[in-house]
Amino acid sequence: MAETPQHGTEMVQALEAGAHGGGEHVFPPFDTTHFASQVLWLAISFGLLYYLLSKVALPRIGGILEDRHDRIAWDLSEAERLKQESDDAVAAYEAALAEARDKAHTIARETHDKLSAEMAAKRASVEGELATKLGEAEERIASIKSQAMSEVGAIANETAAAIVTQLAGTEVSSDEISGAVSAAQSR
Repeated sequence: MAETPQHGTEMVQALEAGAHGGGEHVFPPFDTTHFASQVLWLAISFGLLYYLLSKVALPRIGGILEDRHDRIAWDLSEAERLKQESDDAVAAYEAALAEARDKAHTIARETHDKLSAEMAAKRASVEGELATKLGEAEERIASIKSQAMSEVGAIANETAAAIVTQLAGTEVSSDEISGAVSAAQSR
């Protein structure tokens, strides 16, 4: 469309009039003459926006939220399952530990009883051997004592005969000396 000089001057005049406050101009969105078209385009825009959101964006967001919810639910169920497994493992460990502790106590008690019995048997054996050796030693001591006492009698007889001979200057018979020594020993 070619611009005619008359059309260009009208535009300039309109701009000048608007710049100088001439003429009645209202901000276009507030101009009531255009309300019908603005409301129509507003309804079309919101309808199109609603359609796009309901068919494209909201299903995607809903899918993401549902996936997230499912993932969280799965994670929680997996955590619960793992917690149950760990609780079961702890219970099994504690049961095995208690069983091992009981077994160790049983083994310790059996070992203690066995060693006590062995020590008692060994002590009885040693005490028996010592009693036998003590009896043999007492017999040897009694034998040695009786032998020494018999020799003491002979020595006492000889010594008494020598003392009497030197002191009295007379010889005494061996029967008299033996009787006197026996009488002295029996006191």
